[in-house]
Amino acid sequence: MGYEYYFNQLSIFLCHLRYERNYSVRTLKTYCDDLVQFERFVFCSEGFDMRTITSSVIREWIVFLMDRNYSPRSVNRKLSTLRSFFRYLYRNGQIESNPVKGIVGVRTGRPLPYFVRDREMNTLLLDLSKGEGFEDERDRTILEVFYSTGIRCSELVGLNDEDIDFESCLIRVTGKGNKQRLIPFSKTLEEILSYYKTIRDETIWDVSKAFFVREDGRSLNYNIVYRIVKKRLSDIPNLPKRSPHVLRHTFATSMLNNGANLNAVKELLGHSSLASTEIYTHLTFEELKKTYKQAHPRA
Repeated sequence: MGYEYYFNQLSIFLCHLRYERNYSVRTLKTYCDDLVQFERFVFCSEGFDMRTITSSVIREWIVFLMDRNYSPRSVNRKLSTLRSFFRYLYRNGQIESNPVKGIVGVRTGRPLPYFVRDREMNTLLLDLSKGEGFEDERDRTILEVFYSTGIRCSELVGLNDEDIDFESCLIRVTGKGNKQRLIPFSKTLEEILSYYKTIRDETIWDVSKAFFVREDGRSLNYNIVYRIVKKRLSDIPNLPKRSPHVLRHTFATSMLNNGANLNAVKELLGHSSLASTEIYTHLTFEELKKTYKQAHPRA
């Protein structure tokens, strides 16, 4: 069971994730990189044999990563990849025992996500509304959609004209695992989306089926949207991180700060577990503490 057998099983595992679990190409690349890195560690240290991989080997790999200054979060993500892979091999009878079973991840304090305050967000969007031309209107609409719906960047890139119901004010998005959900939006956003679509159709003759496009009519991709958001958020001072996910955090934080039910926010975000949404309750509590310290005379 040398490294050739390992890579054969790796290819089968990745096909399983792609075609049976509907994982994205980006996620598959991360899984592949992690598993190749693990193979190199084991092969270089003692030769590669699937039967000799034990829990102690997994722990040595964790120490190896920590010694090379990988963050606890990165180590735990890589460990999660190994856990999925070896569980798959065990269930399919390729190995007699699962070496990752019982391995505990590296303890880490979960960092609170960055977000933009409502006042700063409203100022930014107001400034963007004064822009001219197709690109300015498109960029403004992209930020409005992120802020108003909390969708992921991949979900925004995947939006087609048919996914936006202007009459009912609903957006149909396809999330992780090809799961679809409907997200309501306001009349204000409906007007912004309609205006962008009018400008788009007047400016670009050959438009793809994608709702958000480039000036040549082709659909946007993840990297382009990331650069757009990073550029536009640069107008907000003292924001440590500028990305589409910051706007997703902003949406969730704003909803909870204004009295939204936690389960409702979970459904809107497309989280499979309430635990993923609960981090925003800690975030809003931190805001309450900060407000108290700033406002109360005895704080």
